[in-house]
Amino acid sequence: MTLSGLLNFIDGLWSCFGEGRIIVFTTNYKERLDPALLRPGRMDMHIFMSFCNPCVFKQLACTYLGVRHHNLFGQIEKLIEEVEVTPAEVAGELMKTTDAEISLPSLFNFLHNKQAK
Repeated sequence: MTLSGLLNFIDGLWSCFGEGRIIVFTTNYKERLDPALLRPGRMDMHIFMSFCNPCVFKQLACTYLGVRHHNLFGQIEKLIEEVEVTPAEVAGELMKTTDAEISLPSLFNFLHNKQAK
């Protein structure tokens, strides 16, 4: 595949589907992409998706478990600051059960095991 072929493919998607479509591209190495891929009209919005932080964790806990405070929050937040964990990984752990008394200790163990690696 050539850059020209990729650009033609992307432009073809836009012309085939017209208005109201969202195409999502992801990369871990934006700086390695050719500027032609990043120009306005091809990629109009760039969103940096970082690792999870305590604020995001609290929002996920509220969303998935309906809890705003728990005695494990402090320990979990400390681990989240030390371990590189994505919001998707945290959400995946929180979605396993809606019982906070099971889910939060499970998340704590997950983070602790990840830290040990």
